[in-house]
Amino acid sequence: MMPELQFANAEVITADAVFRGGVTVADGRIVAISDGGAVPPGAIDLGGDYLGPGLVEIHTDNVEKQMVPRPGVIWPAPLAAMLSHDAQMTAAGVTTVYDALSVGEYRDKAYRRDLLDSVMSSVALARAENLFRADHRVHLRCEIADVSVIELFRPYADDANVGMISVMDHTPGQRQWRDLKSFKTFQNSNLSDAEFEAYVAERIAASNTNTTAVRRTVLDLWGGRGPVASHDDTTEAHVAEAIADGIAISEFPTTMLAAEAAKAAGMTTVMGAPNVVRGGSHSGNVSALELASAGLLDALSSDYAPISLVHAVFALEAKAGLTLPQAMATVSANPAAMLGLTDRGAIAVGLRADLVQMRKADDCAFVRRAWVEGERVA
Repeated sequence: MMPELQFANAEVITADAVFRGGVTVADGRIVAISDGGAVPPGAIDLGGDYLGPGLVEIHTDNVEKQMVPRPGVIWPAPLAAMLSHDAQMTAAGVTTVYDALSVGEYRDKAYRRDLLDSVMSSVALARAENLFRADHRVHLRCEIADVSVIELFRPYADDANVGMISVMDHTPGQRQWRDLKSFKTFQNSNLSDAEFEAYVAERIAASNTNTTAVRRTVLDLWGGRGPVASHDDTTEAHVAEAIADGIAISEFPTTMLAAEAAKAAGMTTVMGAPNVVRGGSHSGNVSALELASAGLLDALSSDYAPISLVHAVFALEAKAGLTLPQAMATVSANPAAMLGLTDRGAIAVGLRADLVQMRKADDCAFVRRAWVEGERVA
């Protein structure tokens, strides 16, 4: 039995309101929500800071940054790297995190084969030994243009730590990389023009040969045992393909057209919080703020920058016309619902006491403290 914990004098963000009040926690659950600025004896005075639900992260690439801190450098202690990642996520207010791991090994990312095994082993160990601060699951990003995905994915298709998968095709010339100039810049390529053209042709040929069969095999191996996302939908045809495969999440649609088609078909959409904070996509695709303003955005992912989530919540309120509860839901209740997590994602009696204390300053917002099931983790 954990002792009762009381938070007071906060701007509490619930599903439909923001008010000065407090929250009482017992045995890791929210047991009461109160109005008013009074600070009872023994309560934690939050000094007027915002108190929201812990953030639910559906897709973060941050784990790979810890495992590969520099090009060509694989950190020799994967568990330590995993726990460093965990600390960064909780410091950003994330209390539930789906660690995104690439399944596929292009010639310039061959290290990902070993990385997959070491991360999966580290996640299993950290969960078994209760070493994590946040609740971690795995999101396997299956690069369907690479035929090796099948052999890499097969051992983990039934792994209990894998909570979702996505099917993606980063072949240059389509989806995210329609603009080859942006693709070359992102690759930081030193190839000559002729070498780059040959590389692009090689990737396109692999995609044409592999994607249909690999996509079908991956989805069959997964067997619908958890959420599936379609990545970088760009056209109505991409959305139609996802719907035909029973996919319910459109992750990072690259055009307004695709986002509109996804929503019309009943899919939910995920965009990158860095896109919101920066005011646009780093690869020249549609603005997340534009989608939010049009009512086409359901959830945000920190993608490559954990610190972007809280900042993006207040940017959505200021720049996209969302109420603060609506904006907060994009990083909590909405991704939780997409992932089938019914016990978290909001400040409500009976839910897990996953909480985050936030403050606005200058032109940004940041996390001051975070709790998982009533236990402070950051």
